[in-house]
Amino acid sequence: MNPSPTSDKTAPEGGQVNSTVANTVDYQSTAGQGQQLRNVQVVHQTHNNNPASAKTSGGVLTAAAASAASSLQSAKEAISGK
Repeated sequence: MNPSPTSDKTAPEGGQVNSTVANTVDYQSTAGQGQQLRNVQVVHQTHNNNPASAKTSGGVLTAAAASAASSLQSAKEAISGK
């Protein structure tokens, strides 16, 4: 493996995305045939969001619940014609 870091990119949400590319080999074998190998690149991405609460499971669930509530409210307003 030969990891080589790439440049940081900004996520659409405003968070920072750190990417690392690792060059490696993929080995595959099927029944009755020999082993195949091919060179591949694996991209590891980490997302650094500013809110500290978003990094905990409780923060993730809170954000998901808020998103679901917002979607339900929008659906109610669309149905009622408001």
